[in-house]
Order: sequence, then structure tokens, then C-alpha cells
Amino acid sequence: MPAQTFIAVGDIHDKLANLERIPELGTAAGIIITGDMTNRGGPEEVEFILNTASRLAPRLYAQIGNMDKPGSEAALDSMGVNIHRRGLELAPGVGLMGIGWSTPTPFGTPSEVPEWVLEGWLEETFAQVKNYPRFVLVCHTPPKDTATDVIRGGTHVGSQVVRAFIEKRAPVVCLTGHIHEARATDRIGPTLVVNPGMLSKGGYALLTVDGEKVGAELKALD
Repeated sequence: MPAQTFIAVGDIHDKLANLERIPELGTAAGIIITGDMTNRGGPEEVEFILNTASRLAPRLYAQIGNMDKPGSEAALDSMGVNIHRRGLELAPGVGLMGIGWSTPTPFGTPSEVPEWVLEGWLEETFAQVKNYPRFVLVCHTPPKDTATDVIRGGTHVGSQVVRAFIEKRAPVVCLTGHIHEARATDRIGPTLVVNPGMLSKGGYALLTVDGEKVGAELKALD
């Protein structure tokens, strides 16, 4: 089977114009949205983002982040693209599991849960992909103490339970976001962790599945 490429974006925050500028769209097998499609938007705002994205690639996978209202999940469900707390087959032998929302922030955003809830979501969703030889984790909240969770000033604000999950379950790639300024890649053991940064600033990532090889790289628009 030929290699498949998926475009991963997140932290859209209602600014979708750059999506259509991504040069790999013409050959991409799908688009993965890691979270934060809006700024405290609900179903109508999220549906607009999804409808636009769905016209640009054959497949769409998406989940809400902490800045999307919980009720907006109805829009994702109605279109059949919601990956939050769900596991599925991305490609032969490769699973995909999604965990949206985020751990608590200082800003009181719409979709936040404590660490213990996130921990439960991770394990129950892993059960849906555990039989795949390899799987990709799409988690809006980045793992703690990596290059992908650092805010200005150098403080790490990611999730310890996400990190512990990665250390235990070893996804081949973790696509994350949430921390805009932490556009970076890092590794936790064999797992490549990728935060594409904000789409409005040109950040995205390419996830490539080529047989048994699964990899990802940061990309940026000019």
C-alpha cells in the first residue's frame, strides 16, 4: 500500500484561512484537528470550521479543545468526525485515539477536566486501539516536561498523566497542541511528540504512514 500523509493542525481559534494554503493538501489522505477550533465557540462556529476542512481532504478527524464549548461536540458527532475518547483504524495496522479538552487553566475555559478524569479517558480510549501494532495519540493537552509544553518564562504546564500514559503505552507519535508558543518536537522514550503550533501563524505537521513506519514532522507556511 502506498504511503499516506495526514495534515495535523490545531489551535485554529476561528482563523482557518491558512488551512487552504497548505501545499500538501492535494495529496493528503486526511486532516487531523487536535483541538481549539474556536474561541469559546459552540456548535455553529465549530460546524463552520468542520465544513470548510471537510471539503479539503478525503477524511477528517477532529476533537474539541478547552476553548471549544462542550456542546459543540454535537457538531462533530453529527458529521461522524469526532475522535475524542474514541479509537479507530487510521491505516492498516495503525490505530488512532483522541483525547480533547484540557487540564485546568488559569483562564476558566469552557472544556477543562482534572487530571484524574484525563487519566481515565486515556486508559478507556487506549482499550479501543490496544490490539493495533502501532497507534497514534492525538491529545490536545501536551505531556509535562517536554519542549511541547513550555510557556514563556520556561515553566512546563503540560499534564503529568499524559506523560505517564505515553511512558506506559508508547504510542508511536503523539500529536498535541494547546500551548501556542511551544511549537516543537520532542521524544518520550520511543514516542515522537509533536506540537504544530497555531495554524494562524502557519504551523502544521505532516503525519506519514508508510507500511510499518509511522513518522511526523513540523512544517510551516511562508
